[in-house]
Amino acid sequence: MGCGSRALSLSSLCATTLLAAASARPPLPFPLAPAPHRALPLRLASAAAMSSSSSSPTPAAPGDAAAAPAPSASSAIDFLTLCYRLKTTKRAGWVKRGVQAPESVADHMYRMGVMALVAADLPGVNRDRCVKMAIVHDIAEAIVGDITPSDNVPKEEKSRMEKEALDHMCELLGGGSRGEYQNMQKSLSGSAFGRNSSSYKIKNVSVEARLRTQEIRELWMEYEENASLEAKVVKDFDKIEMILQAMEYEKEQGQDLEEFFQSTAGKFQTDIGKAWAAEIASRRKTK
Repeated sequence: MGCGSRALSLSSLCATTLLAAASARPPLPFPLAPAPHRALPLRLASAAAMSSSSSSPTPAAPGDAAAAPAPSASSAIDFLTLCYRLKTTKRAGWVKRGVQAPESVADHMYRMGVMALVAADLPGVNRDRCVKMAIVHDIAEAIVGDITPSDNVPKEEKSRMEKEALDHMCELLGGGSRGEYQNMQKSLSGSAFGRNSSSYKIKNVSVEARLRTQEIRELWMEYEENASLEAKVVKDFDKIEMILQAMEYEKEQGQDLEEFFQSTAGKFQTDIGKAWAAEIASRRKTK
């Protein structure tokens, strides 16, 4: 599961396969690894490939039942098809410990989102932002896989790999680069940016699409940098979800997963994180 002697740079690794979509549409514009439980780092497509994949479709005649989908629909389905890998990528920590039928990355993120939804009142915390952050924070693992400390990948390198993967996912969705987004903001007046924004296009991508992908980037970076109260809450939920899952696996499969509890000890940043961790520890003692 570790990277071992593999080169760590995404751009230096050879692609092994393309994720092909249905025959009615072209394959995704960058390669993906085939492993069902762990996607290895790999070379992503060039800007030229991304550019050609986003070219405008030929307009269909009115009433044509076989009309090509709009670029926004095509990009969204390509992006969601890539996100499918989050459902098939198993959480590497459980795989390494021999847990049977381990949860996927998507399983983990889903319950974190539910945590943000059902948590008691969190003074000063934007609950909706926490829910969004929970379902975005590991999204880059659709490409790079679940990299754990035992892989011996430096923290800075892991962050760089994941950011590069996230950027390519956002480009696939139609978000462009941060620089393009900032230039677009400058070019729009208040009225154009609001009511009339749907008619403003850059490279056949709507303002709404750019804003959507920029939000994904900002949520991910905010979490990565622990830059807000919401990020601190979600980081605590990340640990809470892990130790709750560990307790459940201990009860179901009779394993001793103490190492997962030790890895989070003393690292909770918020009152709710500390309270929930204490509740889990109390229940674990009575198992």
